[in-house]
Amino acid sequence: MTYTPEELNAIADAPMTIGMAVAMADMGIISTAIEAVALTKEIVGAGKKYPSNSIVQAAFSEEILSSGKIQRKKPDVKAEDIQSGAFVTKAIASVDFAVAAIGTKATPAEITEYKQFIYACAEAVASAAGSGLFGSGDPKISPTEASALAKIKAALSI
Repeated sequence: MTYTPEELNAIADAPMTIGMAVAMADMGIISTAIEAVALTKEIVGAGKKYPSNSIVQAAFSEEILSSGKIQRKKPDVKAEDIQSGAFVTKAIASVDFAVAAIGTKATPAEITEYKQFIYACAEAVASAAGSGLFGSGDPKISPTEASALAKIKAALSI
């Protein structure tokens, strides 16, 4: 399938924004850095993990990631949005926007798998670092992150 640059940006933006929302739900200097690495690994590995998904391949194949075709804009994040949980809601809206951009260009099964990939990004971020020294503490998923994951999973209907 062929997507416009705007559609590709929406498709690429959704998992990154969801991952950021989970990371910001419970921020710490070291843990946020560890979580960013976890999100990057999920994104970079998506092409290999979902080789037959046309949505993922269109936005996350090695070729696309190295081409610079996807121009990610910096999200508008305000401190009050993080504290109130509104950033999670904004991130979910980015997923809705991406799914709308996909429209009928992909099968329902591919859209479900794309949503599962987005949730995998959120889960990877949440479980990457705990609250202890250098992110080593247990549990890895804080209550705030668990709440964000629950909202995201419900919104994705997976």
